[in-house]
Amino acid sequence: MIATEQKTMEQAVKVEVYCTRTCPYCHLARQLLDKKGVEYTEFYIDMERHLREEMEDRSSRTSVPQIFIDGKHVGGFEDMAELDMDGELDPLLGLVKD
Repeated sequence: MIATEQKTMEQAVKVEVYCTRTCPYCHLARQLLDKKGVEYTEFYIDMERHLREEMEDRSSRTSVPQIFIDGKHVGGFEDMAELDMDGELDPLLGLVKD
């Protein structure tokens, strides 16, 4: 089984999403990133146990999704949505031009 899937749009930042296939918040996170046209890599922790351990080591959290932008942990979907509402997500994603 494949543990990761790569979305196919080009951008300068690296976005990683640890998720499961059935998690509604994971789906919402993917929808938000897709809406913004952002490329991201998904790590399905329900398919490979070592990915769950990796996620927990990197984020110090056990819930999904856990989202990283350029290696920086931004939290789960609600954290990312709050960043978006505060106008802070687009700059992290490299979507705002100076």
